[in-house]
Amino acid sequence: MKISELNKIIKGCCRCGLSETRTNAICGEGKPNAKIMLVAQAPGEKEDKEGRMFVGPTGKALDEIFNIVGISRNEFYMTNLIKCMLPDYRKPKQLEIEACGYYLNEEIELVNPEILVPLGYYATRFIFEKYGLSLPSKAEFSSIYGKLFLANERKILPLQHPSSVLYNPENKQTLIRTYRKLMVLRNYCKWYKACPMRRFYVAGKLDKKWIELYCKGDWEMCIRYQMEERGEYHPDWMLPDGSLDQSLKSETENIQHTCG
Repeated sequence: MKISELNKIIKGCCRCGLSETRTNAICGEGKPNAKIMLVAQAPGEKEDKEGRMFVGPTGKALDEIFNIVGISRNEFYMTNLIKCMLPDYRKPKQLEIEACGYYLNEEIELVNPEILVPLGYYATRFIFEKYGLSLPSKAEFSSIYGKLFLANERKILPLQHPSSVLYNPENKQTLIRTYRKLMVLRNYCKWYKACPMRRFYVAGKLDKKWIELYCKGDWEMCIRYQMEERGEYHPDWMLPDGSLDQSLKSETENIQHTCG
């Protein structure tokens, strides 16, 4: 199946009662083979009327944040967990999540993004449950926004929904800081090819998670990267989180001895 074929099915969907109250079922938009897929919660009133994603106030807030951090919509594939507008902007019901979740799962398979970016609570909960990640309590939920997770060969970066800026303008700087991660994730660390972590991984001495979460992930959070940028010494056996791996030290000494 192609995305275009799936979208035709979505437009005519009657899997739940939302089909009776919507004007349009909203399909995903963007690069069909995008590296990064954004998953929002549900379309709003203007989206329902025009049949497009992020064309209302939330879309304007998102575009402003994108402009500030230096990225654009056409770099991503964007979709919703719930394909139809929720009456009175209420919370989605479990039956609706299950009905629309089928389509989201299909989109993920077809686009096959390297990184999934769920926006807000319900999209994040769905993605975490899909990939078997533990969910924090609602009181602690905001603590996972802006953190990169790895599950089943997929990277997951939960972010706050851009609509939060509309209700709390003071939250804008926080969103700008965390959404900047999208720009970071576009490319691998510039030091990757020369990094000892790559050498250890290729030799089978290093767990893949270090490469995916740092070298090919949120490399700005890598302590090695930060020290390299400051011109500070750091041993080859220091891991991206700053801890020292003595087994890698021994491996380094063996290599040096062999070369010597």
